[in-house]
Amino acid sequence: MGRMHAPGKGISASALPYRRSVPTWLKLSASDVSDQIFKLAKKGLKPSQIGVILRDSHGVAQVRHVTGNQILRILKAKGLAPELPEDLYHLIKKAVAMRKHLDRNRKDRDSKFRLILVESRIHRLARYYKSKAVLPPNWKYESATASALVA
Repeated sequence: MGRMHAPGKGISASALPYRRSVPTWLKLSASDVSDQIFKLAKKGLKPSQIGVILRDSHGVAQVRHVTGNQILRILKAKGLAPELPEDLYHLIKKAVAMRKHLDRNRKDRDSKFRLILVESRIHRLARYYKSKAVLPPNWKYESATASALVA
């Protein structure tokens, strides 16, 4: 399947380990990993950043294989999950940066077009999250108040 707003049909993806069992050399238990997740979340890190730190610094390839649950679900159970889903947050952050660029460079037509594409992805993703009850039904993306969401 192709990309939404690009002509590419890229197939690159991360390769997950074939075996789902915990490696024998990993000395961390499920509770140790959960405690580490809570500690990193309280520092203000996003779930994907927590996963990268656990992978690179602590040798945890997949949190799900060690704890039996994903990082976001562990955070939700503790009440530490971010209020905006991460992919939506990053799209809004990108749109805010593009608007800031357009304020300085009014003649940049390509950037204006790309902003329209990014905002259409934001609306599409928001519609999905409303249907899955992740966002409240009255949540609405507005470009004027968007910078407050990502600040």
